[in-house]
Amino acid sequence: MTDDNLHGFERNIPPRPQTPPSHVWADSSRPDEGNGGPPTAEQPHTAAYDDGSHSSGGFYGSALPPAALPQQRDKKRFGTATFVSGVLIAGLIGGGVVAGADQLLGGETVTPAATTGQSQSVVVNDTESVNEVTGAAVKASPSVVTIAVSGAGSGGSGSGIVLDDEGHILTNTHVVTLGGQVSDAAVEVRTSDGRVFPAEIVGTDPLSDLAVIKVDAPDLQPATLADSDALNVGDTAIAIGAPLGLSGTVTDGIISTLNRTISVASSAVPEESADAAPEQEGDGFNFLPPEGTEVPQNQAQGSIYLNVIQTDAAINQGNSGGALVDGQGNVIGVNVAIASAGSAESTGNIGVGFSIPINYAERVAREIIEEGSASHGFLGVSVSPSASENSSGDTSFSVGAEVAGVEPGSPAASAGFQEGDVITNVAGRQITDPRDLTAAVRMQAEGDTVSVEFLRNGETQTVDVTVGQAEG
Repeated sequence: MTDDNLHGFERNIPPRPQTPPSHVWADSSRPDEGNGGPPTAEQPHTAAYDDGSHSSGGFYGSALPPAALPQQRDKKRFGTATFVSGVLIAGLIGGGVVAGADQLLGGETVTPAATTGQSQSVVVNDTESVNEVTGAAVKASPSVVTIAVSGAGSGGSGSGIVLDDEGHILTNTHVVTLGGQVSDAAVEVRTSDGRVFPAEIVGTDPLSDLAVIKVDAPDLQPATLADSDALNVGDTAIAIGAPLGLSGTVTDGIISTLNRTISVASSAVPEESADAAPEQEGDGFNFLPPEGTEVPQNQAQGSIYLNVIQTDAAINQGNSGGALVDGQGNVIGVNVAIASAGSAESTGNIGVGFSIPINYAERVAREIIEEGSASHGFLGVSVSPSASENSSGDTSFSVGAEVAGVEPGSPAASAGFQEGDVITNVAGRQITDPRDLTAAVRMQAEGDTVSVEFLRNGETQTVDVTVGQAEG
């Protein structure tokens, strides 16, 4: 990513702690500043968006001063402060259960001004036994908010991440549009200390399912961002958000895998897009809306393809837009979806959750704030799964994206791609099928130049391609 200091952004990679924190911060303030296209191919619609929860409960407790982490260096920040994110597509991972607005708010009207509500500070009763997860939660939780959305007779709740001290908050498009059903929803935010503020939607980006909202609120604590390109499988992963409306919920696990590609059905994008990919079987799971969420059967849906972090940290409806953080409390991803095995009745956590890498989310958020919209790469090829030369023809394994057609005048045409070429790598990311290709190209900004590796007549070749702008 270029221009890292643009508009106040900083990218500094913090070291990972070797031992869990065992002491307490002097206060709850932030650490010192010094410390820190898409190819045309059709893909299966295996998920649905959701938002909201009719559960409005919260956790109470008298919070002691936050548990400290070892002194850290080089923290990546968003703006004057910093940025965090996390989501779920089971409402795209988060969101919660869509219910009537009266259910969501317990039948009471929320005053559209700063008011004090339920405090969701992390409770530390025994400062002698603070572990890594506690320390990370104490640091990150003040930067995670609960979002209430209502419109068209429905309502829902999700989560969000404070990006800067100007009031910008990162969340999911499916949260602020109630799964694509509302374009002008009313949005309110409750901070971790219980204050409630009305929010305006700055912009949405359906292709990444990311959105930015803004509140006029003092004393916000921006999140600290990590470098998601420096993650390892097995690293600590901690999800923070409001599953089922339960603000301040913390769950932990590990990073199960990186560079996973998922396909999610979305009514926020065209039913027929330049990105459609051929049907592929064998995923072994489905993306489903949260309990109580219904997307009209006659509502047109397209698909979006996301490169994500997979984690076994428990993510449920309402976590959408919330943060996935590392063991130091730095945001590594925005929770966006969950996998659900089997039936539409099963939408809870099964240990397979997905989060949008923060490096990508940061770029999209920055463009929304500065330009009003975000750009996504376009290559200009139609592709299909490519079977291995040793395949018997009886398996569903794919080893690349085979070019079936090249759009005249497209970046792919300019780069010299031909029918029969098999694309196997884009910008250092392995491509095994059309979905991988679509997600990898879309992660690029318009005008980015990326290295593309492909097979032609059995020989590996590499070409640099300057991508165009995807529609959507």
